[in-house]
Amino acid sequence: MASYSTNEFRSGLKVMLDGDPCVIVENEFVKPGKGQAFNRVRLRNLKTGRVLEKTFKSGESIEAADVIDTDMQYLYSDGELWHFMDPATFE
Repeated sequence: MASYSTNEFRSGLKVMLDGDPCVIVENEFVKPGKGQAFNRVRLRNLKTGRVLEKTFKSGESIEAADVIDTDMQYLYSDGELWHFMDPATFE
């Protein structure tokens, strides 16, 4: 599986964090006068919607998430499941 280094971080990048797919909301590169540079990252969990902050040391790598964004049209809910349709293939 692919991985991203901290210098490749940008908003919208989808990564795996602790086994959950997340999207990077905000990335701030910090280079203190003393010590190692680091990235302060805000991530949104794609399963729960929670936003969390995490700090990565410069040069660390994180696994890429295998996520595909598709446009879907909401059809109906039968009380237990929600039903969607792909407008391109009508499936």
